[in-house]
Parts: sequence; structure tokens; C-alpha cells
Amino acid sequence: MKRSEIDDSALELIASRFRLLAEPMRLKILHALGDVEMNVGELVAATGANQANISKHLAILLEAGVVSRRKDGLRANYRVTDESIFALCDVVCSRLERQLDLHREALATIRQI
Repeated sequence: MKRSEIDDSALELIASRFRLLAEPMRLKILHALGDVEMNVGELVAATGANQANISKHLAILLEAGVVSRRKDGLRANYRVTDESIFALCDVVCSRLERQLDLHREALATIRQI
């Protein structure tokens, strides 16, 4: 299969999406949200992070269109709206799991020597 040409602006958009996911706290927030809606207080409890940190990362995820916010009185509830994030994480995790298995096999072989 031939790869199509990608211009610099498209590459920047792709790199931006990867940078978005390069922050462990954002991944932790996305994992906590899963397929449910949570407010900041619930995310603080679920992640162990402080409110300011959660709010900062939610703002970034919101701006990127990965999560949405629904106002409920004084509270704001967040949910993942870009389900492709989970598919991408599944691909990465599957690959890392396979690499870990290969490393374990190699170490087992070395130990037998």
C-alpha cells in the first residue's frame, strides 16, 4: 500500500494530538472518565491529583475536542467525546504488551544460560 503525501500542516496536527496524549495526567483523567461523566471533584478523587491540576488538564482536553463539558448548576461534568482516543491507546498498549512479552522471553533465555 502506497503512503499518501502529508503536508507540514497535517503533520503538525498529528504531532499535536500525540503531544496531547504525552502527558500522564491527561491519560489518567481519560482513563478515569472512560465512558462515564464526572465532575472535577470526582476526578480529583479518582486520580489523586489536586483540583487545579485536573482543571488545567481538562481545559486542554476540552480545547482539543477530546472531552466535552455539560453545566449542571454550579458543577461542570466532563465526558470523553472523541472515542478514537481509546482506540489509539489500545493500539499502543497492545504493542507495549507484546514488547514486554518479548523482553521477558529474552530474559528467561538469559537466565537459563
